[in-house]
Amino acid sequence: MRIRKLFKFENAHIVRNCSSDRCKRSIHGHSYQIELILQADRLDNGQMVYDFGLLKSTIKDMIDSFDHAICFWNKDDPEYIAMCKQFSARWISLPVSPSAEQFSRVIFFWAQSILNQTKTMNGEADVRVYSVIAHETATGYAQCFAEDIDNEHMGVLTLSDFEFSVQVKSEWGDPTMYDKLLAGETFVNPVVKLQVK
Repeated sequence: MRIRKLFKFENAHIVRNCSSDRCKRSIHGHSYQIELILQADRLDNGQMVYDFGLLKSTIKDMIDSFDHAICFWNKDDPEYIAMCKQFSARWISLPVSPSAEQFSRVIFFWAQSILNQTKTMNGEADVRVYSVIAHETATGYAQCFAEDIDNEHMGVLTLSDFEFSVQVKSEWGDPTMYDKLLAGETFVNPVVKLQVK
């Protein structure tokens, strides 16, 4: 069974090397809608794949990192990167180009990494990310599946290759969240006292 949770954010970027002259030469923004689709082969004690309320903490904070931020490819011109860092309190350095395709891959990668390090407490089974859809405009989106994550032709994703501004990190529920993710620490969901057995 699958469930879908919708997230939204506003983000600015330049997509270097793309075909569109406007997109590759000018900072521009989009109102993104992100569909996070989770899958499990059985339901938890609440008869759910995964409680939507659990997605309002770490995973939501990671996705919200993009909101009102500028994203740049860490291979871009050093002067441009320095200017982004100097003039924007919210920024993210990515190991890939900030295209809709890569946003869908990055969010899939982050969400699955968090789920892999989460101790569930309510009988959840094999909850995993099925897909992430990044709607960049009303008419266009990119969709990522598991096989797209470890595809070296799409760019290698490792947790240590992402960098977040101080402002972004300070707005997370736990400002050390990404350090914990990097260190392989376990995130623990709340204990649930069953009302009906």
